[in-house]
Amino acid sequence: MERTFSHFAMGAARPLPAPSVAHARFSIGDVVQHRMFGFRGVVFDIDPVFANSDEWYEAIPEGMRPAKDQPFYHLLAENNEGSYIAYVSQQNLVADDSDEPVEHPAISGLFGTYQDGKYTLRPRYRH
Repeated sequence: MERTFSHFAMGAARPLPAPSVAHARFSIGDVVQHRMFGFRGVVFDIDPVFANSDEWYEAIPEGMRPAKDQPFYHLLAENNEGSYIAYVSQQNLVADDSDEPVEHPAISGLFGTYQDGKYTLRPRYRH
């Protein structure tokens, strides 16, 4: 069944189709891994579609640029060189199956316990 929404602009003869919405595969607190680069991270925020700067997007090599109409995840990330914040498209993430916690200095401020590949968000940050 196709979803529609009303369009009240002058001259609109019929309802327009609703924009498609991709559903987030991961949740806040999930430990994930980058599909191509292998770094790991903990999801701490999710944008339903791309919400970074055009300069950031244009800096990605054209052949590797992800579509903007998918969820993008903010990660407390780590690799062999250290910890950092990453912004990654859904298509480039997979669930991390290492069952190892992520080593990032900001984790203890946002999250509590780590169990079964997921961190529990501290109560003060829940809606």
